[in-house]
Order: sequence, then structure tokens, then C-alpha cells
Amino acid sequence: MKKLLRWPMSVALALLAASFLTYALLYLAYHNLREILLSFINNIAFLFIYVLVVMLVIEQLLAKREKRVLMKKLNMVIGTFFSAVGLDMLKKFRDYVTNADALGPELLFSSAWQEKDFERAMAKAKAFSYKVRVTPESLGELRRILGADRTFLLRLLENPNLLEHERFTDLLWAVFHLAEELDIRGESFENLPESDYAHLAVDVKRAYSQIASEWLAYAFHLKQSYPFLFSLVARVNPFGPQPSPIVRS
Repeated sequence: MKKLLRWPMSVALALLAASFLTYALLYLAYHNLREILLSFINNIAFLFIYVLVVMLVIEQLLAKREKRVLMKKLNMVIGTFFSAVGLDMLKKFRDYVTNADALGPELLFSSAWQEKDFERAMAKAKAFSYKVRVTPESLGELRRILGADRTFLLRLLENPNLLEHERFTDLLWAVFHLAEELDIRGESFENLPESDYAHLAVDVKRAYSQIASEWLAYAFHLKQSYPFLFSLVARVNPFGPQPSPIVRS
């Protein structure tokens, strides 16, 4: 600990000595103490501006670096979500969307896609007119699926860094809301009024559209940072005609 404290002190003393030596050489060369003192005072006056500029620049650089590190960690969390439950949810929710085939080709990304292509696909996933059809059987199945994943989703919400990723947080809340709506009705969804089926269909639509949009954002992140992982998600993309991890060509 003492060695760590002595190191900056030694550097400070060396810098002060170098500064004193420089001013001493100036005096020996010009013998004009008044000019040297004026120059010293001017440098002191500008020092505050230098410090302010350096502080602002360093603060911005550190903030950007921290944000990059945080987003990298959050994307790891999002990747875990899709690996554990999100991809299966996309596959299962698609069974409830009667016009899913009309959206699928629009979300079938490839290595040729650029940022603008992903942004356009995300906008389409959000604005698409989903036609959701639910039945007592499908709602019961969905209730079991979401119930099995609830513990994992709760652990995700415990991550305080998720507050920095508003879109993914909204996704989790949409899924949790749907799970709560299904769970509070019990195990049977028979004999519900049509208005209630319509309400649950809206909840399914909300969760499905947000997961689909976030899936595209996650794929774009992988394409930029981890091309080898992007290759896999492109092959298993549930919006493809025959998603498979097998490399066929």
C-alpha cells in the first residue's frame, strides 16, 4: 500500500522539479523575472480552462465507454433470454397468429442485411396487423408454458441494469402481464365470454410483437459484434420456412 502511495507522490515531485528547472533556465537565459512571473500567472489562469475542458472530454469518453460495456452485458442477458425461453415463445406464439405467414418473409434476415434493413423489419414487426385466434386449449397450453418460465423471467427482472434497456424491459412486462392474466383465471378457459377471449388475444399480440421486434434487434447486435453467433440465429430464425441449426450449404 505504501509503495502505491509513494508512486504518484514521486511523479508529482518530479513534475514540480521539472517545472522549477524550466523556469530557472528561462531566468538564466533572459534575466527577466517580471516576464517569467507574468507567463506563470497567465498559465495558471488558463489552467482552470484546461482542467474544465479535460474534465468534460474525459467524462464524455468514460460515459460512452460505460454505456458500451453496459449494453454488452445487457445483450448477453437478452441472448440468455432468447436461448432459454424467448425463441420457444416466438415459435409457440406464431401458432396463435393466423396471418403469421404474411409477416414471416419480412423478418427473414440474412448476412446481407444492413442496419437499415433491420430497422425496417423492426418497424414492420411493431406495426403489423396481427390476427390472433385463441382457444381454451391454446390458452391452457400457453399458461403452462409461461408458468414454467416464470422463475427464470423473475430472475431477469432482478437485474437492475435492465432499467437502461427500456425496450427489453417493456418486453418482459408484456410477457409477465400475459402470464398473470392467464394464471389468475385458473386452469380452465372454457365458457369465457367473447370479450374476454378478445382481451387475451390483445395480450398475446402485445407480447408476440415485442418479442419479434427484440429478436431482430438482438440479431443485428450479433451481426455487428459476433458474426459466428449471428450465423446460428439466422439458421434457427423462427420466421423462416424451415428453421434448422443444420448447415446445409
